[in-house]
Amino acid sequence: MKYSNKAVLAAAIAAASTQVMANGLALNEQSASSAGSAYAGRASTAINASTLYGNPAGMSRLDRAEVSGGLAFIDASTDISNAEGTLPGTNDGDMVPFSTVPFAYYVTPLNDKWHAGIGLYAPFGVESDYEDGWQGRYNGLKSMVQVVTIQPTVSYAFNDRISVGFGPTFSRIDGELTSNLPGVAFGSATDPKVEIEGDDETIGFNAGALFSLTETLDWGITYHSKQEYTLEGDTAISGIPAASGGGLINGSYDAKLDITMPESVDTSFSYQATDALALYAGATWTRWSRLEGIDVENSGLNAMFQPQFGTISEELNWEDTWAFAVGGAYQLTPKWVLRAGYARDNSPTSDADRTVRIPVSDRDIYTLGAGWSPTEDLTFDAAYAYIHEEKGSVSQTFSGTPISYSADFENSAHGLALQATYRF
Repeated sequence: MKYSNKAVLAAAIAAASTQVMANGLALNEQSASSAGSAYAGRASTAINASTLYGNPAGMSRLDRAEVSGGLAFIDASTDISNAEGTLPGTNDGDMVPFSTVPFAYYVTPLNDKWHAGIGLYAPFGVESDYEDGWQGRYNGLKSMVQVVTIQPTVSYAFNDRISVGFGPTFSRIDGELTSNLPGVAFGSATDPKVEIEGDDETIGFNAGALFSLTETLDWGITYHSKQEYTLEGDTAISGIPAASGGGLINGSYDAKLDITMPESVDTSFSYQATDALALYAGATWTRWSRLEGIDVENSGLNAMFQPQFGTISEELNWEDTWAFAVGGAYQLTPKWVLRAGYARDNSPTSDADRTVRIPVSDRDIYTLGAGWSPTEDLTFDAAYAYIHEEKGSVSQTFSGTPISYSADFENSAHGLALQATYRF
């Protein structure tokens, strides 16, 4: 079987596209205090300085300067079943490394009306690393995306009932990806390799409003703007025998793609049912339909390939999504608060378009949390989450060739978030 130059380059570019596509799955690890109630009241409750992300208008409800930060730990697993493929390989499924996500915030009052703050958090991220020899390695082997955001923010209180907040977001994305090419296509006993790296910075914003509708009912709404990236990096191809045209294909190529990450709207209600019990309900809409497809521009190619491969496109067909959450907090004692919540988070992809790099489905999230304040100045928060996803099917061919892979993926994860807040 002779493998064409077009298939090799398309494989590399398709890998770059899915690398960015994986970044489209939002992280929710920005606050342990909100995580305990499944982020159900994130836009309508100002528990501590982490409101800078959940709703910047909530900063107006903080009486003193405070610093708050922590870590979220994620232990995920994947069960792969009913795997079938043109070429042989393993299907262990242990492809998500143990991950740690940091976050930190500082907020201070300027006067009775104005507050200012700054936050550091990760809004997007993904990491997967299948075993060597995995059967689907031609569609994806390793994927790593990290997005870090710094957000300086101000809030303004019109009165005791209405406040607004705004902050520009300065974000950086770094990505690394690897995949294999089928050695059998080149008459080789080993699989050639594709390695991709890229990065970019962009500016967006986060804005919110918070309203006290009654003495016991609050409503908040937060808008996270779209983020426009132009990723620049290298696509390196190695290991193709010279007899198969490797002299023309092996090497490093400049790659660039423009992509817009979607905006989202988060809204929630907080209801103080009793002096001890608070109830939350919220919803988040994300405009994933922006990712209908990706166009990648290439340079540094051999002149004979530039007309064909200067721009390569890939359809994604993602859809807008809604996530819904309910939760509550119970003030057990003046020093202890207990939290619980449930969320339903829908996937932007389906069986028709799901890929091995992001084999996600609709998910259910169950959370428990607690806060302990040993003094008026210091609070520790912790939250546990169990995430279970519905089984989803993946069926992919390799760059338009007869080489195929299909399987059922069922994902789950355990999460632990820890946070400390100090007021002064």
